[in-house]
Amino acid sequence: MLNPSYSDAIWHRINQKTKPVGALGQLESLAHQLALIQSHRHNKTAENIELNSPKLIIFAGDHGIADEGVSIAPSAVTQQMVMNFLAGGAAINCFCRTNNVDMTVVDCGILFPVENDHSNLVRQRLGERTHNFASQAAMSPQQVSEGLKLGNDIAKQVISGGADLLMFGEMGIGNTSSASAILSALTSLSVEDCVGRGTGINEQQLSKKNKLVAQGVFRCEGLTVEEVMAEVGGFEIVQMTGAFLAAADEQVPVIVDGFIATVAAYAATRINPECREFMIFGHQSHESGHKHLLSLMEATPLLDLSLRLGEGTGAVLSVPLLRAAAEFYNNMASFEEAGVVVD
Repeated sequence: MLNPSYSDAIWHRINQKTKPVGALGQLESLAHQLALIQSHRHNKTAENIELNSPKLIIFAGDHGIADEGVSIAPSAVTQQMVMNFLAGGAAINCFCRTNNVDMTVVDCGILFPVENDHSNLVRQRLGERTHNFASQAAMSPQQVSEGLKLGNDIAKQVISGGADLLMFGEMGIGNTSSASAILSALTSLSVEDCVGRGTGINEQQLSKKNKLVAQGVFRCEGLTVEEVMAEVGGFEIVQMTGAFLAAADEQVPVIVDGFIATVAAYAATRINPECREFMIFGHQSHESGHKHLLSLMEATPLLDLSLRLGEGTGAVLSVPLLRAAAEFYNNMASFEEAGVVVD
């Protein structure tokens, strides 16, 4: 748990800036959260918020349920998009370049592996892909345990390399089905509340997706988070969950992306509730279940751009707001410094 003893001093610093109290709205609470995390990490009140080395990790994995036609694309597209990431041609590459964010891609278990080595590719495969969770468990308990550890390890590795802000993206055809099933299984939300159109499926596909997700969720009653992951999870979702746990362990802020990333974040908070204090929610996606999950986590996202792409795009797009919050906290004059007197 973050040490609350630093909170008053941080708020005093924010409130003494040359502005009416609260005039910077959500940026003020954002600056407070970042400063509190840094104060806790260094055992002293933060005089400056340091955000010098943001890092995005994209977790990629394939899903057996994709064979049911619950997406507009086949599993082969996962590999093709991973290669696009590595070649610098995807939307997330554009946004990373715009915001000076470094990126690593993790093959958690895609159906068609990338054959050539690449400096930004890490292979930690749990298998070729998950089983079709509509009819059987997606993975074994051992794969869940290994996945949590691998995700934890890669996040700690990039932190040890100097990253002071993390973001997690994902790629995997069929992963909205898995995320929806996890969400419904871990909460009181109905399958219909959790399932959305993903990449843009039609009404017939949506009806089938609801039915298949419900079949998986039916097996999950009374199960632990790890057991739910084994029944209906994805390799990339499990590793991302481990990465969220690592961010809290290392006391580093992490920007939560869209629906799938937020499901992984929620799973992490169910394993370790203290994870929530290190999470900043980048945006509200267009995926229908995301708004329910954000409400459940008492999260106010920074942006609402009707995004539904994944890849970490919403997280990276919110980076300028964190930098703005840090800049005003670090360099905006106080009333005393500016010689401004307010009666």
